[in-house]
Amino acid sequence: MTSVLKAGRHRAPQGPARRRSALAAAVAIVAALAMPAVLVPALLLSASPALAYPSAPPGPTATRAHLATLTVAPAHPMTGYSRTKFPHWHVVAGSCNTRETVLKRDGTEVTVDSACRPTAGRWYSVYDRKYFTDPSQVSIDHVVALANAWRSGADTWTTGRREAFANDLGSQQLIAVGAAINGVKGDQSPDQWMPPNTSNWCIYARSWINVKYVWDLNVTRAEKSALEDVLDGSC
Repeated sequence: MTSVLKAGRHRAPQGPARRRSALAAAVAIVAALAMPAVLVPALLLSASPALAYPSAPPGPTATRAHLATLTVAPAHPMTGYSRTKFPHWHVVAGSCNTRETVLKRDGTEVTVDSACRPTAGRWYSVYDRKYFTDPSQVSIDHVVALANAWRSGADTWTTGRREAFANDLGSQQLIAVGAAINGVKGDQSPDQWMPPNTSNWCIYARSWINVKYVWDLNVTRAEKSALEDVLDGSC
């Protein structure tokens, strides 16, 4: 590392050349400051999606391998389904439950009261590229919806396993997004719905597949085909 730094100092421009370099840098800064304001949000948005996930899902190659191992089967009937069979949100630490933990994790400058309820903050919704400052306008999305999980094999699980799934902070299963777009998504699978923000498609598909892989859930034939198309076209 020291030799690299020395080499860098040795190559630094001197005299007139150094002044020209400094002038060019100053011009670049002025030009950046003069950039039309309409471009700034686009720059911020392009860097924001990665911040909303707890960790990156497996890469495209590993994801394709995982998708190939998933059982392809028709959707199970919704007979007996209820969200209450997936107890959430449970306490994670202190007075903070799973929802509040995700809101703190996915937001910036989040403040909470003594009961861990967010009182202020800023949240970026990767599904529709929108920012929110009112926590009531933010939902915690189950990437693989509880009803979809039920149709994919969770109907045979114990209540304890369903509770663990509904509060899973270890995978990409939980993410803070706009409440409105989360309502539009509902319990649809990728062959029925994908985020309006197409730049999110690759990580969304990889996240969906990883959750199903980790929890050994089935996929339908149409769902698998749609996921393969996304991996081929967006990753």
